[in-house]
Amino acid sequence: MKIHRLFLMLTSILVAWSPFSLAQNYPNRTTKIIVPFVAGGPTDVQARWAAQQLNVGLGEPFIVENRVGGGGVPGVELVVKSPADGYILLAGNPGPLTVAPGVRASMPYQTTKDLAPITLIARTASCLAIHPSVPVNNVKEFVAYVKAHPDQINFGSPGVGTVGHLSVELFAATVGIKLNHIPYKGASQYQNDLVAGHIQLAQVQMANCLPLLKQGKIKTIGITAEKRTPLAPEIPTVAEQGLPGYQSYNWNGILAPAGTPKSIVNKIHSILSKQLATKENQELFISQGFEPSNISPEEFANFIQLETEKWAKIAKAADIKE
Repeated sequence: MKIHRLFLMLTSILVAWSPFSLAQNYPNRTTKIIVPFVAGGPTDVQARWAAQQLNVGLGEPFIVENRVGGGGVPGVELVVKSPADGYILLAGNPGPLTVAPGVRASMPYQTTKDLAPITLIARTASCLAIHPSVPVNNVKEFVAYVKAHPDQINFGSPGVGTVGHLSVELFAATVGIKLNHIPYKGASQYQNDLVAGHIQLAQVQMANCLPLLKQGKIKTIGITAEKRTPLAPEIPTVAEQGLPGYQSYNWNGILAPAGTPKSIVNKIHSILSKQLATKENQELFISQGFEPSNISPEEFANFIQLETEKWAKIAKAADIKE
């Protein structure tokens, strides 16, 4: 009889801790979304949007916690090493997830193995922006101008090994030109220098690019999107100007530690997917220069895999190391 009771007790404990049970009871306390960057940036803003949707949809607090430093890598490491129970999530972007693995000598995690992608919230393309003093208006003219003025064209980026750096290196390698890289400590710094004419080229995210274009402070030779943006349909993509397949996006998404029960991943994804599909939120993201996404966790995982491989290939070809 005692053995029977012990068996029943152990069975009940196992059931209570099964993935299905965890998902049924999830969430029953506060969940943290770790943002590995400063407050106020796109990743932080979209993480707070996600937290608000999950607060309402799941009825428990979801709070954002900023863990700043190290290009976002320490914040990601914190999530990777957290329990895979859905109560610690990550607001991720390309920097520490798909770019850093290709440029850093060592990493404390493997993005494609140590994280469970949940939802790609949105992505944004950029302008290949130039100072108005550069007498060109498209990719073909820019390439010809650079070849006629060797070693005279400087481009800025947020730092070595960032998307803003590798994307321009990819462009330069594709069209066969050499550009001088000037790394900065942030986007606002190199954008100010671009407007001032201290550098001639930079990749500038759409939200910042479009106002500067309208003010005549910069020009653009094309955008890095797959197709033209509805915010400025008159601007051609780089791809349609003889570089098919060329694209570069910054993006933000929600991930969890690897091993998080699939049922919890699906529950979070379901809430965010439903909200991303609404007209109100579609218009909100588009107005901010972002393309709202609505892909499955599996598609998000595949997206991350392809992005990681792409940037690693470019970093190796250009001998970019950090």
